[in-house]
Amino acid sequence: MVRKATRNVVKYTLTHKSHKRTPRRRPLPTRTIVTRSQCTVDTTSGSFFHSLPSEVFDMILDKLSVLEISVFSMVSKAITRYILDYISTLAWKNKTIIQSFHHSTCIEQRSTIEHYRDLGLLFKRCTLLQPTKDRLKFIFSKFSQIPCFLMEQCLAPDCIGFSSYGVFLQTLIAGWDELECHRVFNFLSDLTNLLQKIEAVIVGKPGVRWDQKLQLRLFCRKVLLDPWPSQPECQFWLMQLLKPWPMVSQAHLLFILYGPLMPEGTFGWQDLVERGLPHCALWDLARAILLLFGKLEAKCQTINSLLAILEELIVIPQPWHVENVARLLVLCGSSLCYTVLASKAVNGRLLEISRLIVYIILVCEKDGYHMTWAVKMVQQICKVFSTAPQRFCFIQQLENTFSEVTREFFQLSVTENHLDDRETFQTLCFLMDSSARFHTKFLHMFLK
Repeated sequence: MVRKATRNVVKYTLTHKSHKRTPRRRPLPTRTIVTRSQCTVDTTSGSFFHSLPSEVFDMILDKLSVLEISVFSMVSKAITRYILDYISTLAWKNKTIIQSFHHSTCIEQRSTIEHYRDLGLLFKRCTLLQPTKDRLKFIFSKFSQIPCFLMEQCLAPDCIGFSSYGVFLQTLIAGWDELECHRVFNFLSDLTNLLQKIEAVIVGKPGVRWDQKLQLRLFCRKVLLDPWPSQPECQFWLMQLLKPWPMVSQAHLLFILYGPLMPEGTFGWQDLVERGLPHCALWDLARAILLLFGKLEAKCQTINSLLAILEELIVIPQPWHVENVARLLVLCGSSLCYTVLASKAVNGRLLEISRLIVYIILVCEKDGYHMTWAVKMVQQICKVFSTAPQRFCFIQQLENTFSEVTREFFQLSVTENHLDDRETFQTLCFLMDSSARFHTKFLHMFLK
């Protein structure tokens, strides 16, 4: 009996332990993240491209387009370094960097410009990890000696060198912040002696060194200004060009960059003084003024700067024909036109403002603008005057100026020297029609 009890105890003990035992769990699999650089940087890691002889790798790159190489350069740091060495060779430069920009067909011109767009993308991606200063030195060392990229080196009228250079630069620095763009401008200024060349032409008299002024215009417009599709970037570059100079020189430079050109390629200095020009001749200048001041806040300093530049601009080389001043203001839009006229009204320049308004009304009739726009502008100017007698004096001066300008055109059209001048007689007809339309709209608004 005693022995049997002992076995029962042992059996009970073993059974109790078996219930307490926990099952053994299998460990969960772990995920390890391996970076791209860990996979490709080490040459002993078995990378396919590292196992190739350099001659074979060069043969592969020779078969790729510029755009394909730019994409391939983003695979790894090691590939980027190899491609940088590859595009630094003289053989690649002679084969890929096109230096012929005098094409006869539009298809060839577009092909060259697109090629330089791809080159901009290639150098942008290859130098992505380098400091800005080093990037610029490396990149422009490849292009600094191309004659068609330099001012006063190529005078061929059909050359697209500056256009290709501008597309390359725009593609290269697209998305860079403002500080980096400042460095780019300073680097290009030092590389091309840009500020010294600007100074040489803006201190000279109008009509002198016209070939240098035309080269400066082409370089700044096609390389720095026109390639940018949006206003803020173009505004930035225009401000960099104007900022170092006083107001008088800014106006002169603005005229060189955007003033009217004659068909023979010379600046229309005297035409602005002697006769009225069509709106297409002044559109670029109006667009530049709007670009420069369009998004600035209406601060006193900004408005004063605007008025100072405009006052200097419309006397280059001598006071412009009033019709050209009026057309420029119309092209600049309501806000800027009102700002200029209101400033003159506040300063008591009634004769000047009245003459300008008469020519603005004439321009509206000639160029097909709604006369309601001119009527509303006159109503706004009336509100500048605080008292009824001042407003009456303004309206009276405006009507007297209408009569005076009409007499001037009539006398000019009947003089012996202008009997065959159909343009003067036609302008007189325009003026009489514009006067009738303006007064009809003006009276209709008061009778509503």
